[in-house]
Amino acid sequence: MESAYRPGNPTDFDRLYRDTYGRLLGTLVVLLGDRAAAEDCLQDAFVQAFKAWPRWNPSAPAEAWLHRIAVNRAISYKRWSKLREVGEIVRRLGRPGEVGDPAELPRAALVKALGRLPAKQAAAMVLRYYHGYTNREIAVALGVPERTIASRLSTAKGRLRVELGDFRPEQTGSEPAGRVPAQRRVMESRDV
Repeated sequence: MESAYRPGNPTDFDRLYRDTYGRLLGTLVVLLGDRAAAEDCLQDAFVQAFKAWPRWNPSAPAEAWLHRIAVNRAISYKRWSKLREVGEIVRRLGRPGEVGDPAELPRAALVKALGRLPAKQAAAMVLRYYHGYTNREIAVALGVPERTIASRLSTAKGRLRVELGDFRPEQTGSEPAGRVPAQRRVMESRDV
């Protein structure tokens, strides 16, 4: 394992960039539903992080700090894009069609459904079920109370149930992230 990152050290920031780029890009692609927009937001987030790098507090995990910056950038992007695209809001008001067994939904349907959630709810879902973070880790990464994360996850699950059918993710945290495909991990879990 490599040594800890040092604030203000450009070599450490380069290493942090290489170590986290793929995971952060995946998160933003799911949040925004558009790879090009996700890449733009991620680059903006890394520029912002690099400027703040000398002030980063090593007591907070560097990757969580970057997730917070990137997710906030995606939320801002989504907010502005909604203002520019009034037609998109009207399109989203339509009632979703019938769906089959949720376990058989293609991954694209789950990604699209996540993209229609409010950005803060989608971020909580992606960090929990795609990356496998605990509610506490997500709260630290996003800079909100742990109860807020629980509320966002509960609301998001309810919205996904309406859109996708009997959708019941559980917050077990027992499966390591990356070993089980995110959709299967989310779809197979059950509320307690």
